[in-house]
Amino acid sequence: MSGWLLEPVYWNWLLLSVVLMAIEALAPGFFFLWMGVAALLVGLVVTVLPELAWTYQVLLFAVLSVGSIIAWQLWLRRHPTRTEDPLLNRRGHQYIGRLFTLDAPAVNGHGKIRVDDTTWKVLVERDCPAGTRLRIVGVDGVMLKGTIEES
Repeated sequence: MSGWLLEPVYWNWLLLSVVLMAIEALAPGFFFLWMGVAALLVGLVVTVLPELAWTYQVLLFAVLSVGSIIAWQLWLRRHPTRTEDPLLNRRGHQYIGRLFTLDAPAVNGHGKIRVDDTTWKVLVERDCPAGTRLRIVGVDGVMLKGTIEES
C-alpha cells in the first residue's frame, strides 16, 4: 500500500480517530465523535485484516460514520436529555399562562407587550386598545399568542 503516511496501515486510522475526537473536544456537537469512533473501528478491522483494500477501508469508514451518527440520533430521540429547566432555551414558552398588558393597541390581530426589558409581538384574536390585559396561551415562532382577559 504505497502512499500511506504510516506503516502498518491501521496507525493511519487510529491517528485519524484521535484527530477527529480532538476536533470534537474543541468544537463539541457529537458529530466528529462518531466519525472518530468509526475511524477507530476501521483501525481495529485493518489490524485484523491488514490486506483490506483502501477502497473498502474508506467505504467501511463512510458506512460506520453515517451508521453511528444515525444510531446516536435514534438513541437520543428515545432517551431525551432530562433537565431541571426544560424551557431554558425556549424563552417564549416560559411566558405561557402569564398575564401582560398591551403597550400599544392591537391592530389586525397584532400588538406589542413589554416583558422585563424586551418588547414582544403578540397575536390577539381581535383588535383592542393599549392597556388591555392578555393571557399568553402559546408561541408562534417569535411571536406570542394571547387571549384577552376580561375583567
